[in-house]
Amino acid sequence: MWFILALITIVFWGGSDLFSKMGSRSDDRHSHWKIVMAVGTVMGIHATVEILTGAEFYPADFLKYSPAIIFYISSMILGYVGLRYLMLSVSSPICNSSGAVACILCLIFLGQNPDPLTWVGIVLVVAGVIGLAFAEKAYNKQPSLNRGDDPDKKYKIGFIAVFFPIFYCILDGLGTFADAILLDRSIVNEESANIAYEYTFFAAAVICFVYLYIIKKEKFELRFDAPKWAGAVCETAGQFSYIYAMGTTMGNPTVAAPMISAYCVFSVLLSRIFLKEKLSLKHYLIIFTVFAGIICMGIAEGLAE
Repeated sequence: MWFILALITIVFWGGSDLFSKMGSRSDDRHSHWKIVMAVGTVMGIHATVEILTGAEFYPADFLKYSPAIIFYISSMILGYVGLRYLMLSVSSPICNSSGAVACILCLIFLGQNPDPLTWVGIVLVVAGVIGLAFAEKAYNKQPSLNRGDDPDKKYKIGFIAVFFPIFYCILDGLGTFADAILLDRSIVNEESANIAYEYTFFAAAVICFVYLYIIKKEKFELRFDAPKWAGAVCETAGQFSYIYAMGTTMGNPTVAAPMISAYCVFSVLLSRIFLKEKLSLKHYLIIFTVFAGIICMGIAEGLAE
């Protein structure tokens, strides 16, 4: 059962990346807020269904879990901003490197000493992210006719745009680090913490709705907004299946962790098939390095369970 759930998670989170990218437009400065609104709405509905079907929820977890919630939501917003300017096949591997940040923070502040395989993963990820930033700088200087770029602005990539997924990576790593502390010391029920997270995201969705459609008088454009909602459904569904794939009841975290941690490989595949994104050989070599690092950390985490 865990294997099917892990595959479902990979498919849904890859789909979330794809649909979010399809719904992002570099000429729409509010596109990331529209994605936040969609994701928060779907998560709010899911949290309500969870409670109505018997899930335990403690309102105090809003306050207890707030540090992790703030980091996670902030990271996702920055990731959605980056999708306006950066190829999905570049953005997704960087975003999914947050495990390296969490490992480093645990080493510094919790005194945990990673095993050699984890160190290999950290080095590969950090080297890949730094290399990718400089590869983007050089790639952006080349004439677009020589590299076959799509003229659409949302596919033009540059040195500055890379920092959005890097900031996502840092903030998401901080959220994971906060998880390691809060779920161990302050919060007993992980399901309750997740519901608090989803309802906080829903509150952000309400704020975005008021800002976009009441204050700014934005109009709903089915062509660009429908993919955002499809991405929101995929994001929430993937999170739900992830919990059970990694859980002790039906899950097998030893093998599921490295499988799911490499879901960005599926995102890159989808970007090549549906978005026709084109990269240089240097990009693919660097992205492969990041993939290898992520898989090393995932395997090390699974062996430690």
